[in-house]
Amino acid sequence: MWDMWFRDGVCMIGLFTKNVDDVWFGVACDEKRVYGTSFAKTVQDLLSSLLDCLPFDVPFEGFPKPSPFAEKVLFTIKDAYDGKGVAEDFPLAAENLSEYNRRVLEVTAKIPVGYVASYGAVAKAADGSARSVGGVMAANPFAPIVPCHRVVKSDFTLGGYGGGLKAKHEILTREKRRYTTNLEIPVGSKKLKVFPVETVLDKLKKKK
Repeated sequence: MWDMWFRDGVCMIGLFTKNVDDVWFGVACDEKRVYGTSFAKTVQDLLSSLLDCLPFDVPFEGFPKPSPFAEKVLFTIKDAYDGKGVAEDFPLAAENLSEYNRRVLEVTAKIPVGYVASYGAVAKAADGSARSVGGVMAANPFAPIVPCHRVVKSDFTLGGYGGGLKAKHEILTREKRRYTTNLEIPVGSKKLKVFPVETVLDKLKKKK
């Protein structure tokens, strides 16, 4: 298994995919770190998304059977997609991202299951703008482990989502926990205000 991670003495990234209930889940990782995660309806879309996450100067190869580490990550992606949240933290290879992008993703990762935050609230906690947060969410290489689907517009409509608004709505629906109170999550010296996911779901029902 160790030999699979090296080509000509250079550490290599493996691409691993798994189809469950007609949804493709995928991870790009080496033997101990995650470079990208995603899900899609087709394996072609999934691979395209994973390739966008890779650093340009590291070799990669697709493997038919997941490594033990990749298998754990794939199960975690599926759990997140199913609304169960992320029970295990994995080392994320984020050194190729800008400092600001890393900061925004770190703030986003603090939004708990059953809650959402606005682009503006994330921006305030990360010292940025709502528009720039939207750009970081669109390019999130670790969806849905870093839960960009929990970031919505200030009027509690969905905003955007790389996996499609239908998928965003479906994941948020599965994350309902019947919470009734807002929270303020500590982020360094700042606070991130989050709201029960039902705030968004109720808003969408009224618009129909």
